[in-house]
Amino acid sequence: MAIPNPELIFALRKTVDKLKNGAAYEWGHMGSCNCGNLAQELIYMTKDEIHRHAMTRSGDWNDQLLEYCPSSGYPMDLMISKLLEKGLRIEDLRHLEKLSDPMILSQIPFERRIQMKKNFREDVILYLEKWTEIMENQWLENCERKKKKIQKKNNRNKVFA
Repeated sequence: MAIPNPELIFALRKTVDKLKNGAAYEWGHMGSCNCGNLAQELIYMTKDEIHRHAMTRSGDWNDQLLEYCPSSGYPMDLMISKLLEKGLRIEDLRHLEKLSDPMILSQIPFERRIQMKKNFREDVILYLEKWTEIMENQWLENCERKKKKIQKKNNRNKVFA
């Protein structure tokens, strides 16, 4: 799963808000599909810019993720590299496009989960909401662990013993 961090969490939240408020959504459009909508928030490109860069090679997000090469110089590979720098993994993007991450899906009631479609706005919103919750919880847990580690390091009884 992605590395939880405030920038990624904020981008997930903003993507949810935009989709809820009618942002362009079209699963067959590289810039306004599941990955495209999140990419808009993380790499600050418009849906048309993302789509134009993606069309320099063939295939959808999954195809291009399979062929990803960080040193190729292809615009799509450069965009993917930027997304990875934000804490995402290739698998996160592949799962997002298909709404298929088992950890995220486990947070959705079974009856709802079995009806989900990868190209249905409301399902993408639900998936992103659950992913955001997971990222927030993981980030808070990491912060708490770091805090405890610092407190243990700075234990006054040990410092002044």
